[in-house]
Amino acid sequence: MVTLTRIYTRTGDKGTTALSNGERRPKYDLRIEAYGTVDEVNACIGLARQYSPSIPAMDVMLQRIQNDLFDLGADLATPDRGKPLPYEPLRIIQKQVDRLETEMDELNSELEPLRSFVLPGGSALASNLHLARTVCRRAERLAVRLFDEPEEPVSEEVVRYLNRLSDFLFVAARYANLKADGDILWVPGQNR
Repeated sequence: MVTLTRIYTRTGDKGTTALSNGERRPKYDLRIEAYGTVDEVNACIGLARQYSPSIPAMDVMLQRIQNDLFDLGADLATPDRGKPLPYEPLRIIQKQVDRLETEMDELNSELEPLRSFVLPGGSALASNLHLARTVCRRAERLAVRLFDEPEEPVSEEVVRYLNRLSDFLFVAARYANLKADGDILWVPGQNR
């Protein structure tokens, strides 16, 4: 359990921050960028959830996802270097990825097949979910870059989770628009 008695520590005043294992890294480090962007995704979902109580089942899904994103951030903040730690590090597991797929399939089962690309927008809930989706894609790109670095271990489950989450957020945005005024479709060349 985390206990925070003071928020500021002054340890980052010189541009570094600590990973969970105590190792200090520059704040612009790729690993820090990756889990910082995961935190942005979580904040975007928190913003979207202001509008999700009107769809209780989705609100429950989004709350679980927010919790998962803290797990994922902890996973990224604790690189597996093969050395024993004085604690069991928190890791994303396949079960969390599978749950995203199951919940995405539930939402998608009510949607009509896409016949055009969807513009990000629509209801306030859908618009915020689209924003979360785009930030999630950035987090995924950063995690994949980290995954490709031989000295920066990242689990496949982290990359899979972020990939599924961006898909989930797209489907959730469409579902939110289904419950409102519908998706806004792209019309190629409409304004020529």
